[in-house]
Amino acid sequence: MAQRNTWQRERVREALADARGFVSAQSLHAGLREENTGIGLATVYRALAGLAASGDADSLQSPEGEALYRACTTQGHHHHLICRNCGLTVEIEATDVEQWAHRTAALHGFTDAAHVVDIFGLCAPCTNKAAAAKATA
Repeated sequence: MAQRNTWQRERVREALADARGFVSAQSLHAGLREENTGIGLATVYRALAGLAASGDADSLQSPEGEALYRACTTQGHHHHLICRNCGLTVEIEATDVEQWAHRTAALHGFTDAAHVVDIFGLCAPCTNKAAAAKATA
């Protein structure tokens, strides 16, 4: 069933587009609450789920198990490099990963394989900042 395009859903879409990197529904809701939008947390969750289902948002699970979302800038299957510190996200194609996933699935008798690969690390600025902090400690 398609979601109605309400003003609340549009406001959630706008807030997600303005966010830097991946954000949780709770974090997005907190920002909307500060703006006195009157949009409830359940509405934020529904809007994010709908945006993810329609391909307008990326969704992933953080290393801690929390669902995170970001406005999708690339259509079709892709992967992400995500900074654990600042949230900077880079969309990447990973042909080697695609080939490995299909080979591995076939090796074990699986067909119609799908996968999710997100790489968490530190971006260059955060790495440099951490190294500078360590050097002065």
